[in-house]
Amino acid sequence: MKRCLIMTVLLLGINSLAIADTVDERLAAYQAEGAGEFSAERGREMWFKSYSTEGQERSCTSCHTDNAGKSGKHAKTGKPIEPMAPSVNPERLTDAKKIEKWFKRNCKWTVGRECTAQEKGDFLTYLRDL
Repeated sequence: MKRCLIMTVLLLGINSLAIADTVDERLAAYQAEGAGEFSAERGREMWFKSYSTEGQERSCTSCHTDNAGKSGKHAKTGKPIEPMAPSVNPERLTDAKKIEKWFKRNCKWTVGRECTAQEKGDFLTYLRDL
């Protein structure tokens, strides 16, 4: 029992480092693209902001709910979506390629365009801090 607890603590610690490393890497890349200081508050505002895209009102909450720590479902397909908050879903924010893939898809679908480096950095800062 004690070994299981120790292993769980170690694995959570390792995963937290993976999240921090990946997010820090992405934030540095966004700043190299010209982004300024990142703001979790601006990221939060983006999470809740409604955008008119393709004649529909959309927001991140359309699929991910008002609480990034809860599961959601895709508004169009109904496919389940695991929580976005890495504090609840340790798999989130650990793979830079997946982060970029989903930013590209979700920004186009929700915002109607690709997100700027500033927006991506603000958004990652918000999620990381949850």
